[in-house]
Amino acid sequence: MRLTFLGAAGTVTGSKYLLEHGGRRVLVDCGLFQGLKQLRLRNWDAFPLPARQVDAVVLTHAHIDHSGYLPALAKQGFHGPVFATDATRDLCELLLPDSGHLQEEDAEYANRHGFSKHHPALPLYTEADGRRALRLFRTHEWGEPFEPIAGVRMRFSRAGHILGASSVHVAWDGGSLLFSGDLGREQDLLMLPPEPPPAADHIVLESTYGDRTHEEEDPETELGEVIRRTSARGGIVVVPAFAVGRAQALMYLIARLKQAQRIPDLPVFLNSPMAADATEIFHRHHGEHRLDAAECRRMCEAARIVNSVEESQSLNALRSPAVIISASGMATGGRVVHHLKAMAPDRRNTILLAGYQAAGTRGASIAGGAREVKIHGEHVPVRAEVVMLGAMSAHADRGELLRWVGKLPRPPRQLFITHGEPVAADSLRQAIEEAHGWPCMVPEHRQAVDL
Repeated sequence: MRLTFLGAAGTVTGSKYLLEHGGRRVLVDCGLFQGLKQLRLRNWDAFPLPARQVDAVVLTHAHIDHSGYLPALAKQGFHGPVFATDATRDLCELLLPDSGHLQEEDAEYANRHGFSKHHPALPLYTEADGRRALRLFRTHEWGEPFEPIAGVRMRFSRAGHILGASSVHVAWDGGSLLFSGDLGREQDLLMLPPEPPPAADHIVLESTYGDRTHEEEDPETELGEVIRRTSARGGIVVVPAFAVGRAQALMYLIARLKQAQRIPDLPVFLNSPMAADATEIFHRHHGEHRLDAAECRRMCEAARIVNSVEESQSLNALRSPAVIISASGMATGGRVVHHLKAMAPDRRNTILLAGYQAAGTRGASIAGGAREVKIHGEHVPVRAEVVMLGAMSAHADRGELLRWVGKLPRPPRQLFITHGEPVAADSLRQAIEEAHGWPCMVPEHRQAVDL
């Protein structure tokens, strides 16, 4: 078995792992690179092999940095099956067409306003490409074995993180491999904890928070303080939020805060039709999260759904206290960028960052204290208060990653530390080596190893 790291090596984005066995090839994850320009440019590079030579794709979960390159791969000629859990397929039905639509919108906006260096600016793929890719999906239950290519057996186990998120166990004659996927929290607001890992000879382990421990502050209390403080000065709380997972957690907390009368009865807008649809998917997958039917209903009713572009634009004219939750979570695109452009210059407002901000994204620049950010070719001053709500993360922190690995039934031969910035990945490598003495390495982009 040969394993090649085509993404998420030295970075938290672009997750892609190529497995080659017996002359056949399967790709575990098929994500878009996001963040730094040199990473985003990789999305436009020629795929390392003809797309039609990939026999199958297996997705750990639906987030775009794990699934978002799939329409581009299919556009290049991939036509094999895509294996995923039911909830991952349901979420991809929202995320993949939306990703294409946003790319089309961004290209059209750039062409209309003339700020792109490319003439014309083009999307990597379209909404229609996203919809076509959905025809390739085949779903499997947790623990149900499947064979994506001859001689290779796989099964999904729960990883927490978001609906449908999985670790993937791979077995072949002569060895085994476990992909952690993105691991969730032990005490997540919404999701159940990850299952203990099964035994495997080799482990590919994510390290998003490999060098950090999450804050212990109560996110409900912290969110309530931010909303009250901003409201008192007549401002608006703008929250860039991932449409899947983070938006639902925020609405759940806001519903609880309003029910307990811990925040004013101010309007709350969910300016992401996709996030609204994702919230409905929570109703269909009760076994994967902690909320009962009544809590799901309260979460859904916590915000007014903004559907039309005209209504979205009208939010930028608001002059009274409100909360606007809008995608994308790292402010790389989507409707939230227009809200930031309108509201970041006003000191009364607050920009609330509620999750990981990858290097090179607007969210990371704002979190780092940037006094201005570039939006649509313009330099926009950031005078609004900026708050990081670290306790809202859906990723396991350093301690949780170490505890998950520590539950392995037997020592692995080798661990590969991926899906982390260089410092986080190397910090986790050192911690595992010191705690267990197991051999660990942080692979390079496009590095190949024989298992």
